[in-house]
Amino acid sequence: MTVLRSIKKVLDRSLEFLVIVVVAVLVVDVLWQVFTRFVLKNPSTWTEELAVFMLIWVSLLGAAVALNRGSHLGIDYFVGKLSPQKRLYTEIFAFLCILIFSLTVMVFGGIDLVGSTLKLEQISPALGIKVGYVYLAVPISGLFLVLYSAIGMFERLIQSFKNERVRQQQVMHIEEGVD
Repeated sequence: MTVLRSIKKVLDRSLEFLVIVVVAVLVVDVLWQVFTRFVLKNPSTWTEELAVFMLIWVSLLGAAVALNRGSHLGIDYFVGKLSPQKRLYTEIFAFLCILIFSLTVMVFGGIDLVGSTLKLEQISPALGIKVGYVYLAVPISGLFLVLYSAIGMFERLIQSFKNERVRQQQVMHIEEGVD
């Protein structure tokens, strides 16, 4: 189990580092765009396209980081009103929905999207790179979302089984005391 945790920790740190690098590139790119436009009075032709591509990567990979940290957007008000057991079931259901969506739409659909755009040899106009490489963000982030939702779902299922076992032990103690 510790091997799996250390592998997950390496994946977590790698993903977070990648997001940090993409954000840094995005910031430098936008600063260069502003500098060339307003100071040099000669706007750069490639910076806007790079900013869009970096925004795609940071938003999709950032969603996986947020899911892993448990800081994804949600309607906590209603879930907070539920009993602990119902809250646990709601979280399991939410992770299952994320897993199914991420696997079918982002991983399988993303692989198809990347394959199609690479086959069509679609090239970005300003940077001259294949657009399929930009779209790799979809299946890669989908894989991380599948991984993190599966981990979250299994952690909640284990917690649910532990709660059920404790509840059964409490019932047995109560019944023993009655007899």
